[in-house]
Amino acid sequence: MNYFSDRERGAKPRTKEEIPDELWGGIVGLISSELSKHSFAIDFPEKCPDGGAVSATDQQQLSLLLKGEIPQAEWPPRLDSKPDKLVVLDLIQFCFRHIGEARRGHYHSFFKHDHLSFDRQAGQERFREAINLLFSRNGVVFELTETGDIIRLGSPVFQEAFERIVFSTGDSILDSLLEDARRKFTSPDPALRREGLEKLWDAWERVKTIEPSKDKKESTKKILDRAAAEPNFRNLLEAEAKELTRIGNEFRIRHTETNKIELNEPRQVDYLFYRMFTMIYLLLLAK
Repeated sequence: MNYFSDRERGAKPRTKEEIPDELWGGIVGLISSELSKHSFAIDFPEKCPDGGAVSATDQQQLSLLLKGEIPQAEWPPRLDSKPDKLVVLDLIQFCFRHIGEARRGHYHSFFKHDHLSFDRQAGQERFREAINLLFSRNGVVFELTETGDIIRLGSPVFQEAFERIVFSTGDSILDSLLEDARRKFTSPDPALRREGLEKLWDAWERVKTIEPSKDKKESTKKILDRAAAEPNFRNLLEAEAKELTRIGNEFRIRHTETNKIELNEPRQVDYLFYRMFTMIYLLLLAK
């Protein structure tokens, strides 16, 4: 749905890292609505005593599996008991995996219930659209993908290029480092995003050696020369390369010594990731 206010003023910026109470209320309402439609009976069926057709949801079976996979989660979720952010996101993924659109078939008059059939794809798509609408309307940085993963969105301009790139440098180790960095950086978990930043700095050290040369300094010079023929921009790139190397040595990114400068805010991790990624991207485009 495209709300009128979004058309008039534009969509709300997706900047919130936490789950607001209003969003949690929407998630609880959505899951309760799907539960009342027996959408989860596709994987947790309660069967009609007369013939064995699916007629309802076995909530005990559902609750047991949920507790086994996400011990901190409650079923059904309660409005007055909002769990930790990562638990909320895990709960959404669990629901996506086990949902289907329930369709009424034969009405069993004796037991006063319908016999149900299911369309998993239709149910998952409906649930995904509803969750992403809630994320968007509440300005939250997360998105539920078609595969059931939850990713963290970056800045809109950066995100488009970030998703489109296919790493094919001719160096399988470098490709792996870059892909690992991208995968971890889209995680909702701040600890994994920090790991993504570390992998990106490892990739930077690898980039500086991909040109055949006697040492890293000479290889880096060749890469910078190829990326910029114009002297002023070439000097800018060299200064940036030195600064990024200094940041990697002085801040707690690749090194864990106690004298390294700590990154205290997720936005600091974002800034350094974007800065390093665009530098690597520019250099690899010139390869």
